[in-house]
Parts: sequence; C-alpha cells; structure tokens
Amino acid sequence: MPKVIVQTYPVLPARDEAERLALRPLGRNVQRYQDTLAGWNELIRAMDNMGIWGAATIEHHFHSEGYEVGPSPGILNGYWSAITENIRIGQLGYTMSTQNPIRVAEETAILDHLTRGRCFVGFSRGYQSRWTDVLGQHLGTVATRSDGSSNDALNREIFEENVSIVLKAWTEDSIEHNSSRWQIPYPYERGIEGWEMGRWTELLGAPGETGPSGELRRASVVPAPYSKPHPRVFVASNASRLTVEYAGAMGFIPTYFSSIGRVAEYGSAYVRAGRDAGRRYALGQNQAIVRWPRIGNTRAEAVRMTAEYDGDIFKHFYSGFIPSGALTLAADATRADMVAPMEGSGLFSIGSVSAVRDSLVAQWRQMPAEYVVLIYHYAQQPKESVIEQLEVFMREIEPALDECIDYDCED
Repeated sequence: MPKVIVQTYPVLPARDEAERLALRPLGRNVQRYQDTLAGWNELIRAMDNMGIWGAATIEHHFHSEGYEVGPSPGILNGYWSAITENIRIGQLGYTMSTQNPIRVAEETAILDHLTRGRCFVGFSRGYQSRWTDVLGQHLGTVATRSDGSSNDALNREIFEENVSIVLKAWTEDSIEHNSSRWQIPYPYERGIEGWEMGRWTELLGAPGETGPSGELRRASVVPAPYSKPHPRVFVASNASRLTVEYAGAMGFIPTYFSSIGRVAEYGSAYVRAGRDAGRRYALGQNQAIVRWPRIGNTRAEAVRMTAEYDGDIFKHFYSGFIPSGALTLAADATRADMVAPMEGSGLFSIGSVSAVRDSLVAQWRQMPAEYVVLIYHYAQQPKESVIEQLEVFMREIEPALDECIDYDCED
C-alpha cells in the first residue's frame, strides 16, 4: 500500500491579486496567519482520522507576499504530535545548507520522542537565494539551482557535511568533528579547557567525552532519538541526479519533484546507487513521488479550482524558478492562464476522479513509488476543500496505486 504524505504549503489567502496588493505585506498579517493556523490544526486532525500515513510542511523564510509562510516546521510538528494519535509527523524539510546540524539533531530527536516514533525528518538543499543566502551566510552557503556550477557544488558540500553531523549526533553517544566549518569541540586541537564540572563529566558523562587533562574532547548530543537507529529521512530532489544517488547510498528516501520521465530515470539510478552501497531496493521502493492532484466532478470544475487555489503562487513565485525562456508571462496574465503551464510541468494531475486516477496509475506503472506526497496550497485552498480532495483520493485513487506495487512495504 503506498504511504500517503500530505505536504501543506502555508499560503495566506487572498481573494485576488488586488487584495494581496492592498494587504501587503500579507505574510505579516496577524489575523490571516491566526486564521490559517486554526484551520490548519483542524486539517491535521482530519488527516489523522482518515488514516493518512504522514503530514508535513516546509521550511521557508521571508515570504512577505504571503506565499509559503513556513519558517518553523519543528514547532508546528510538536503541536501536531499533541493533537493526533496515529499519523506520522514531519517536515520536507529542514534546509541543511543553512542549519546548525546540532540544533536539528536535538530538535528532531525531541520530536521523535513526542511522537513516540511517529516522526520522520526531511532534508533539502535550498534553492531560494532571498533567504538561503542570508541564513546560510556564516557557512558560506548560496542557493543552488542544481546546475553543476561551483555554487551548486559548494551548497552540496555544506549540505552533506551538515547531514553527516546530524547522523553522528543521532547515533553516537559522543561525537567529534573537525573541518573548516565545524569544530566539535571548539577549539578542536586542544579541546575545551577549564570545564567547571569536568570531574563529574569524566565520571558521569559519555565515555571519551573528556581527555587526559580533563579537557572536553567530544560532545554528547542529547537526547538520542526514540527510533532506532534514527527516524526515516527524506531528501528533496528536483533536477539533481547526484542527490538521488547520494540518497540511495545513504538509504534515505528521495522525494521527486519531477515529471514522470525524470522520476523513472532517477528511480533506476537510485536502485543502482543503493545496490552499490549494499542496499537492495525494488524499483520505487523507499522512494517518493510528489504530485498536486486537483480533482473535480468535471474537468472544468478541476480547472477552476486549480486556477483559484494555485494560480497566484504559480504566477508570482514558481514561474520565476522555471528556466529562462521556458515560460514567459504577461504582467496581466490571469489565474486561468496558469493552468496550462502547471499541467505542462508534469507535477499536476487535473480532472475528474477517473482522469486523475488513470493519470497517476499510468505513472505508478512506470515507477511504483512506496510514498506519494500530495501538495496543497492551504489556506489559499480552504480547509474544507482540501479535506474533500483527500477523502476522494483515499477512497478512489490510493487503492488503484496499491495495485501497481508488487514489493513489501514496511510500515
């Protein structure tokens, strides 16, 4: 059975472009955010009651326009863990090229305890310069477009180093690390001298935490995660085969924000990379496909919903990240004008129940992913609409995808 994860992108709602302009900067509108939070919590409870496998949100910053207002996924995850019983809680994900890895390891370990193992963790590399470059400045990070440039290589290097520190912090009683970016302890060469409770750390702390002269030589990151060896790890992937192969070697779950042609190609690359690292996966196993299903009683209704709920963010935000020349929009382009390029991206499935089901089944026959990540631009798309869409998906579409999977999925 495919595991359904619902990824909500928090979009503070506006009736139209004119209202978003009148309320600028909508991202700082207190009442709109309060209303969004209240409905969001009800939406998470509804997902839990539906038997959906996982609920997630994003880490993005500085969205003054009101799009993707999601600076602190861990705080939301902690609250959601308290108001649900069965659904897994996580984020897709922490942008590790900008993060302090120790803080991420600590926060996610606590989330894993709060949920008693209902936690999963997502990592991403960071593609938005407005905030990636600001928050990652002390690490030297710049945003990446996965273009093979020197900036792309630097972003990957920082990302992978930070993830490696998180893994060590999760799985080892004490850790050390020495690079140009991180020294653990600091300073690494001589350790931390004069630690006031040194003799008690030597007696009660982690073995090897102190050196022969009482200096601190390692750091013990507490608590350890509830899950052993650690929570499931998802890694966002769009245009980078290297990221997919890295995930395969590490046993992480690649989350494909790509059309099915690229997904099928990357799925095979993932299986090969896993095999080279001693990991055996069937095609699609331990992998996730991201889709935006928009289901109506008729295609016309589905198109109308897509325009109303997704048109603004696609015009004002996503279109700017499409390669130059691939999409040219007039300033007066309408929400309805966005539907064709959204479908053209290969990420949206728009139409009646049967049309969306047939489209996704055809894709799963090419790449029978163990996970499907459904994205909704809540609260631009109202809570009631998202719930209705999810009920239809779970009742009418998820069972058909299940028939495409011929390998065992661990819970």
